Amino acid sequence: MPADEVTPAKVLRRFRLVFNAVKTHFQQVEREAGIGGAQLWALSEIGAQPDLGVGSLAKALDIHQTTASNLVKSLVALDLVVTSRDGPDKRAVQLRLTTAGERMLRKAPGPFAGVLPEALARIDPEALLRLDQDLALLIAHLQPDERAAGIPLAHM
Repeated sequence: MPADEVTPAKVLRRFRLVFNAVKTHFQQVEREAGIGGAQLWALSEIGAQPDLGVGSLAKALDIHQTTASNLVKSLVALDLVVTSRDGPDKRAVQLRLTTAGERMLRKAPGPFAGVLPEALARIDPEALLRLDQDLALLIAHLQPDERAAGIPLAHM
């Protein structure tokens, strides 16, 4: 078989490389920062946008609002984030980092969003479009539960 021939096994090895790069990054984050990758990404979004709401956090992380709410609860329990209802709508919660949360961000390894989102952001738009189309074909064959698209990779 020629070295440049594409086979299912060759493509599978490429997926393994991607998944292992993501897994290794999240393990490094947890080891160095002491929190999970999704928590760190949420922390970085809150740090970048003080008074961010849970809905806006969910949108920034491209996750379901319930998942974002659970992330916030864990960050509050760790004393990395505080919540308040100081805005014009007293029902809406605003999020801010605590001093411990700020310290955590300073010592944590990046990229905060993870290695895969950062790599995807560096791909030129035409290649990203092709990748999206090709992944759509693969997904059609896998027939996964579409709700899984809202689960952070760090939780997998």
